[in-house]
Amino acid sequence: MKYQSSALLLALATSSSYAFTTKPGFSTPRTLTPLKEAALDTFDLPSIEDEIKYKPGKADTEFAKRFGGLVGKDIKTVGESFAQFTEELGFTVNALYKTMVTDIVGTTHLILVNARFQRDKVWSLGILTALDLLLKNYPEPGMQDKITSALFKSVGLDEATIRAEAKEMEEWAQGKTKDEIEAALASADPSNPLGAIASNIKKDEFWMYSRYFGIGLVKIMDIVGIEMDKDEVYPVMENWMSTQLGRSHLTACNDSDLFFKVKEKLDMMETMMKEIEIREKKRMAERLEAKAEAALKAAEREEKMQQEIAAKAEKNRERVGAD
Repeated sequence: MKYQSSALLLALATSSSYAFTTKPGFSTPRTLTPLKEAALDTFDLPSIEDEIKYKPGKADTEFAKRFGGLVGKDIKTVGESFAQFTEELGFTVNALYKTMVTDIVGTTHLILVNARFQRDKVWSLGILTALDLLLKNYPEPGMQDKITSALFKSVGLDEATIRAEAKEMEEWAQGKTKDEIEAALASADPSNPLGAIASNIKKDEFWMYSRYFGIGLVKIMDIVGIEMDKDEVYPVMENWMSTQLGRSHLTACNDSDLFFKVKEKLDMMETMMKEIEIREKKRMAERLEAKAEAALKAAEREEKMQQEIAAKAEKNRERVGAD
């Protein structure tokens, strides 16, 4: 598209005069002078249809070349995942946990339907760590495992595979030090689980970070003995993500902070529930003790009454015999 400089200046001047007018927006439209009409005729304006040549997935970019084949693919919706989760669970989620469980199902679904997502053993360790933290104090016994299984089925994950991957990563990290973990991330040695993951991350420019990967790294920190405090974890997370993996650490650090905030709230809730349970047990013991004392006193009164009756009967017999 070519523009003549004089016409462009004239058009800008014309638009400026309207931009700073003090008249209301519903003023009578002005007709263009022959000079302005001639200036506008010098613009070679093609139709919008001629300009729009973009086709989904056909751009000349590495991203389009890699993921362009997914254009038009039918993707499961969040609503469908929720419906399947409800059907698989077969129970109503406790009111205190409903918002939390809803967030877990929605977040996990959106991670998995992203074309850039690649599951790894750190991610598997992270999602199980998150579920254990959030559901460990669920009031109904056995519901934690049922919710976890329903979640995995609703988003198309095989629970046995996830647990096996998490176990492998956890067992590998056992006995390691922070320096050894950093060395594995830095070297990207494919001979160990963490090094293989680091190698894939460094090679793939479109690798996608997700929340459970960050939580998986937090769990590894816990295994190797790093103090589980957000101020202690933050610099380690920054080092592992930015220095060792070459990725932004900001979201991962925010996720680790959120993890500890939730953990602190749940710990407080657990403490409060235990205190309530202890108080209830104490009150129940006091009530049982009071009932036992009342029963004992009633038995003593009954025994005393029987003794008095027996003594009175004996006296009556003696009087009758004397007569």
